[in-house]
Amino acid sequence: MNMEQVRQAYASVAELYIELFGTSQQVHVDDLAFIGRHLARRPGPVLDLGCGPGHITDYLRSLGVNATGIDIVPEFIAHAQAAHPSGSYQLGSMEDLAVVNHSIAGILAWGSLVHLPPQDLDGVLAEFRRVMAPAGTLVLGLFVGDEVAAFDHKVMTAYRWPVDEFSERLAQAGFTEVERLQRPGEGTRRPHAAIAAIAAER
Repeated sequence: MNMEQVRQAYASVAELYIELFGTSQQVHVDDLAFIGRHLARRPGPVLDLGCGPGHITDYLRSLGVNATGIDIVPEFIAHAQAAHPSGSYQLGSMEDLAVVNHSIAGILAWGSLVHLPPQDLDGVLAEFRRVMAPAGTLVLGLFVGDEVAAFDHKVMTAYRWPVDEFSERLAQAGFTEVERLQRPGEGTRRPHAAIAAIAAER
């Protein structure tokens, strides 16, 4: 994946994106409950990767989570720091996390893998597994379909996954699924799934 293309694409629509999606009130209540259920109890640091405007990072912090938001888009990080001044936000890439091995209690990747070409997924999941503490929790959201396929997302090309196939890729990377949530498409919203998985023993 060309991270620079992703950065430029989101930077070009940052203000509109923040207006449309930039508060936790604009996140489906079931999604917030799912995220909180799996990450609120994590003792230790949690990374919100692809945090965008920082609203879900802030939600996690309201639950007492030691959460840090990381994104490649400077406009998002600047907004997050201004909107949530007590929070922790920094520029960074999920492909190369600047943290030591096995030091992170939880990772949220909420929609932040949707632009990742299928051939690049295993490398990113391996990076997640590298930084994850034993029994750490990964929570992610993705678009779903009957087969792995690209589609024209409003910002840039994105990918749908069959949930079972995505779960298999998680297993290959060393994560064991513990819960999933699926929601059919509704209006302009595409079919969506959330998966929570635990770093398996090795």
